[in-house]
Amino acid sequence: MIALDDCTITFGRNEFQLQSIDWGIEKGQVWAIVGPNGSGKSALAASLCGEGTVSVGARQIKTNRISVISLEEQESLILREKARDDSDITDQIATGTPVSEMVDEVSVNEALKRELISIFGLEELLKRGFRKLSTGETRKLLFVRALTSEPELLVLDEPYEGLDVETVPRVRDILSRMAETTTMVMVLNRIDDIPDFVTHVLRLEHGRISQQFRCDDVSSTRDVLRQIGQISSDEITLPMPEIPIEVSLNPDGTLVSMANARVAYTDNIVFEALNWQVRPGSHWQVKGPNGSGKTCLLNLITGDHPQCYVNDIAIFGFNRGQGETIWDIKRFLGFVSTSLHWDYRLSVSVRKVVVSGFYDSIGLYQKATDKQMQIASDWLRLLGLSEHANQPFSSLSYGEQRVLLIARAMIKHPPLLLLDEPCLGLDEVNRSLVLALIERICNEGETTVVYVSHHEEDKLAVIENELVLG
Repeated sequence: MIALDDCTITFGRNEFQLQSIDWGIEKGQVWAIVGPNGSGKSALAASLCGEGTVSVGARQIKTNRISVISLEEQESLILREKARDDSDITDQIATGTPVSEMVDEVSVNEALKRELISIFGLEELLKRGFRKLSTGETRKLLFVRALTSEPELLVLDEPYEGLDVETVPRVRDILSRMAETTTMVMVLNRIDDIPDFVTHVLRLEHGRISQQFRCDDVSSTRDVLRQIGQISSDEITLPMPEIPIEVSLNPDGTLVSMANARVAYTDNIVFEALNWQVRPGSHWQVKGPNGSGKTCLLNLITGDHPQCYVNDIAIFGFNRGQGETIWDIKRFLGFVSTSLHWDYRLSVSVRKVVVSGFYDSIGLYQKATDKQMQIASDWLRLLGLSEHANQPFSSLSYGEQRVLLIARAMIKHPPLLLLDEPCLGLDEVNRSLVLALIERICNEGETTVVYVSHHEEDKLAVIENELVLG
């Protein structure tokens, strides 16, 4: 079906290269591609769709029925819908193309379409505009579009990311059933996510294939790959902030206090009657299904949700809507989210991305102090990214970018750290590093963490409080 014969494939202006790729995909196979961040997993998957320039060797793609599920495909739909936004002309708030129309654009299997819409619980969303979907709901839409197009080859780049815990087993069942008739390639960062129906495994390192083999015993294969990717984080230490931050508390001693909080749109109520307090040193994990309002809740705190001003919210001694600026709040916050990651598309160096955390800015627009630059270098050394310090942010892989944004959020040791799926898209090595850093900050007692995560294996023992939405 696809043959890469000793290929060197170059991608984009940053000229990342896959080198000496000798690989073939035959009909009926299910491949898992694994390896550390920056090894080229997503690039290799993209090459199956004809992306990248082959300078050495030969690439043969013998099918044009290829469907892709990936963060990049998800972002592509988001950007497409933004380009269609005519609200500046009509003075109407654009909600995007209806979900039903987006499914019908590519669907050729009506029976499977109805089944998947039911399995994913999308019936009530069919008339909703795409731009009103949550991240997880958008991911489900991608699945329906890809699977109902009846591809000969299905390429899945981190298929479970962004899905709630109730949906993941349903997706696994669907893919297991489809694997009987559909050839698949799955890019997986989590070794434990390698499904039992995988037939072959390929591991990349530094843009080259280091191992590829038939997978007869999936359990043993997971153990071997886990050993390959294992690192120790016992020596982790955190660089000190430039200046310790002194934060004002609310009169009741809380950092954040919400009374009867409510977020609603014309066609649905996200949540209501929410009473919640975050006290210093009282760390929280926020859980709930897709669309339950987890990201909305964090945006009420940051001030990035317009309904924060119609709710009774006290934060850092300010009552929302009483004259405070967004910068009065954000100087006490560290924040990492998928939307922030998508917004960070500037041509700025890796080191300056970290330094920008001192100024709560997207990009760096003033001269940093020598001490700030040194602290940023210390963070890069800790994360193993020192050699990339002067490279553009866009040159890093998705996982490396996420690690960098977490360092940006942590660099000032904020009184409150908001983490919206901080491990999204990270492999086991970087995930372990990130979780260790979060745990260390929690244990230091100076920063309070509010942590959104779907994955039970990412739960930290030091975070004892749970808020379940939906």
